[in-house]
Amino acid sequence: MTQPLRLAVAGCGAIAQLAHLPVLAKMRGVQLVALCDNEGARARALADRFEVPDVFTDLEELLEADSVDALIVATPNHLHEPHVLSALRAGVDVLCERPLALTSRGVERVLAAAQKSGRKVLVGNNHRFRSDVQGLSRFVSTGELGRVVGVRAGAYAPRPPQGWRQRRAEAGGGAFLEQGFNLLDLALWLSNFAQPVRVSAHMTRGRGANAVEETMLVGLELEGDLAVGLDVSWAYVGERERSWFEVLCSRGSARLAPLRVVKELNGRPVDVSPSGASARDSAFLQSYRSELAHFVAVLRGETPYEPPTDQVIVARVLEAIYKAADERKEIRL
Repeated sequence: MTQPLRLAVAGCGAIAQLAHLPVLAKMRGVQLVALCDNEGARARALADRFEVPDVFTDLEELLEADSVDALIVATPNHLHEPHVLSALRAGVDVLCERPLALTSRGVERVLAAAQKSGRKVLVGNNHRFRSDVQGLSRFVSTGELGRVVGVRAGAYAPRPPQGWRQRRAEAGGGAFLEQGFNLLDLALWLSNFAQPVRVSAHMTRGRGANAVEETMLVGLELEGDLAVGLDVSWAYVGERERSWFEVLCSRGSARLAPLRVVKELNGRPVDVSPSGASARDSAFLQSYRSELAHFVAVLRGETPYEPPTDQVIVARVLEAIYKAADERKEIRL
């Protein structure tokens, strides 16, 4: 019988509690062997809840114990790069929550370290694994809706509680990095990472020198006259959170949550949305369940490993977006 993969989770915040731990605790073929968090009491309570044997407050001590095959990095953004590099030096494969690093140079350092160590690094772009996104990807990649000409996406949410996400040095960004990263990644991924051409952006920041942006409006042009518009805010005052993602094509259009597809047939728009049974999980949990299953399959050699070189492109576009907003001018890439 194949031995279970020994997994550890670094960072016991919201995403670990809501997604990683509940999914991994029930996943076949894996064993949660350790949690690591600087708040030892929180880690111990979660370890007891999910029957995880070991708890650490120092990542280096966990890695020196030589008891893990792979590490899930879910620590604050500014710690992603150093924690991933530490795991790679210890010969441990990694799944890191987005962003992989706070700069494009940081992403390049991680990729180089992974290649040198012979270990695998994957990035937690869980939205790519949503069933509706997978369905949309099939419509786009087969050309059934014609050429992609635009993406319009956004997310509005109330301001999050005070903490590291509100401090630029630790978070790297605010509303856009928190809400817009996955929208940008999806837009680039669905366009098969068409070459970015130019970008303009406008943002409003909170008070203080270390404040992050509360709103961001982005206009991005990709090669082939593909226009991407992104609109995010976490200073939204409304009855409920809002989010949207729509792809405009030469012979149709599609939007997410749920997937709705319209195709031009005989000169008329026709709803060709796929039908199917409701998922047993929410889209959120389903995406993490599929992402973690993919991670395990890659580590077992059941699915080919693809180094996340595309995250260099995402990081460079992010840097251009913030530069365009800071300098209030269009940036050519």
